[in-house]
Amino acid sequence: MGIDFYLLMQEALTEAKKGFAKGEVPIGAVLVDPKGKLLAKAHNQPISLNDPTAHAEILTLREAGSLCRNYRIEGATLVVTIEPCLMCMGAAVNARISHLVFGAVDPKWGAAGSLYDVAKDGRLNHRIEVTSGIMEEECIQLMQDFFRSRRRKRA
Repeated sequence: MGIDFYLLMQEALTEAKKGFAKGEVPIGAVLVDPKGKLLAKAHNQPISLNDPTAHAEILTLREAGSLCRNYRIEGATLVVTIEPCLMCMGAAVNARISHLVFGAVDPKWGAAGSLYDVAKDGRLNHRIEVTSGIMEEECIQLMQDFFRSRRRKRA
């Protein structure tokens, strides 16, 4: 029996909606061990924490690293609503994440196949398996709703 990516993406979307409610770009992430046990979850918080590194992925990796008492979280699967940026992919490689699952591509910032492909870069000493498109429409819709609401507030 494998890990249910759809169930995990629903959890990541729940996290993303928490960010939306706080005025943060609605990106959520969850991290599970090789058996599918939840290790950590988070949503974007760079605005509320005044921290440019407080992306959902980074906060999730930090929490899991503390829980595991190790900066390497080998065998883990990271599930994110939107394709991770270069910073987050670098952190995932350094954490030795085995599998990245994301919902929607990010052609402006994505580093897991769109703008960059860090996961498969042969110059690095670790590769990450990537699965994309899980609940893609829901992930896109949440981002569109967020930016639409921000444009309305400015008008």
